[in-house]
Amino acid sequence: MKQLGLRDIIGPVMIGPSSSHTAGACRIALMARNLLCAPPTQVSFTLYGSFAHTYRGHGTDRALVAGILGFQPDDTRLRTSFDEAKKRGINIRIIPDTETDAGHPNTVDIHVVDKNGNELDVRGASIGGGAAELRKIDGIDVAITGEFNNMIVHQNDSPGVLSHITSCLSNQHVNIATVSLHRSEKGGDAFTVLEIDDTVPEHTIEEILAHDAIKSVRFIPAPSAQANSDALEAALYPGDLEQQLARYNFTSGKELLDACEKHQISIGSLFEKREHVLESLAPSDARSTDEYLDYIVEVMHEATHTPLTHPQKSMGGLIGGEAARVHNFGEQGVLSGQFQLLCQYALAVLETNASMGRIVAAPTAGSSGVMPAVLMSMRDTFHCTREQMHKALLNAAAIGYLIARNATVAGAEGGCQAEIGASSGMAASAVVELMGGSPEMCLHAASTAISNILGLVCDPIAGLVEAPCQMRNTTAAANALMAAHCALAGIKHIVPFDETVEAMYKVGKALPMELRETALGGMAACPSCKNIKPDGGCSACH
Repeated sequence: MKQLGLRDIIGPVMIGPSSSHTAGACRIALMARNLLCAPPTQVSFTLYGSFAHTYRGHGTDRALVAGILGFQPDDTRLRTSFDEAKKRGINIRIIPDTETDAGHPNTVDIHVVDKNGNELDVRGASIGGGAAELRKIDGIDVAITGEFNNMIVHQNDSPGVLSHITSCLSNQHVNIATVSLHRSEKGGDAFTVLEIDDTVPEHTIEEILAHDAIKSVRFIPAPSAQANSDALEAALYPGDLEQQLARYNFTSGKELLDACEKHQISIGSLFEKREHVLESLAPSDARSTDEYLDYIVEVMHEATHTPLTHPQKSMGGLIGGEAARVHNFGEQGVLSGQFQLLCQYALAVLETNASMGRIVAAPTAGSSGVMPAVLMSMRDTFHCTREQMHKALLNAAAIGYLIARNATVAGAEGGCQAEIGASSGMAASAVVELMGGSPEMCLHAASTAISNILGLVCDPIAGLVEAPCQMRNTTAAANALMAAHCALAGIKHIVPFDETVEAMYKVGKALPMELRETALGGMAACPSCKNIKPDGGCSACH
């Protein structure tokens, strides 16, 4: 099992509204763009499954165009990508195919013609959480995630080719993680896909191309190939790092508490040490951990504050302006102080997300309002320091890691209780650490928050991450504060954290398909919602 780290749980930073439909779609097209030998001039995107049904409301079409232009999933130009493509003279076609079963509900076929007349066909799937996978290149089955640097060699299937490729890389001390060969038939077209730890020098690519059987070499860089220089002492060897990881690693709530007790540190501090080891073993971001956390806080601040004075309508047209209304209403109603801030901040983040603004998936885009609302309201109320905010985020990541590892944070797998429940539990635990509570109190708070939302279904109206998502994020944020308050007061949750997570997972699995992100049940199936169309057309809203 992959060791999940901070950036897997508190992240990615992305343009909303959906980790899978927006960020994942952008990554598919970005990988396709990196396969091109020249800028694109004509691109057609054929959408299947959920992509085909909800692409306008989720900005999937804009995200795909952004990726083919070379934009990253957190680039604010994603919203205006069609205009940018027009400026560059690129002809774009979007073809929704709602009939064909492509095998995965979030699948797209991309056909590109570059300025030199070369053509490329790629099939990709968005596999959840902003991750993506290329599954076909020019009709040949592949499996490329882009998690590592990838080198893709198009060749004739003939003896000695693989040996030639690996020898060229070995001569330059390029370390190969995995190698896989995909071919149309014996002796026919083939692709060798190599996951490698390093970039490949241009002259090495030229040496590989010198072989008569090789047609082309394409390089897809990982999202960030630059190592984190301050993670751990450079003198440590991989074996030493594995020992370090064993010291700070944990796979359950019980192991987490035991590790905190053994090292006499908080959950946030323990996870920080674990993160440093993971970054040394497999660098994933050019930013150091502290720099990444600063970026997270910055994005959360913008997402919670911008809509208060500059409201925007969502892509689907169902929400927009709610945060500004609550902000302007102030304390005239029943909320005051931190709860007033909490309410407007949670509403604001989901508006940012649904209008294709920049958010932090924490742990998903659909639950992205809970953590920022809680942490920004804590910062405003208790004047938390930068270091305290960092430790709170690391604490939350530890809780999210355990849920993702031992259960799920995906609405399609476990219902809204998995997304919202996880984020509420993460936020509750973070608050306890912020207020000086013990690791044991943190887990009691997380257990309480999760159990309070047990059984909550995922029923996005019109399939959009807008309603009832926005109000549920607000409710889950308030739930987190209540759970933290009770834990700090010494109230223990009856069920241990590990059992609570297991119960949530079992409940999620027991939910019928209609109540797990399909928009076929719950609120989405109400008669008044049947007139709401995914492209933003809504007879009830105009």
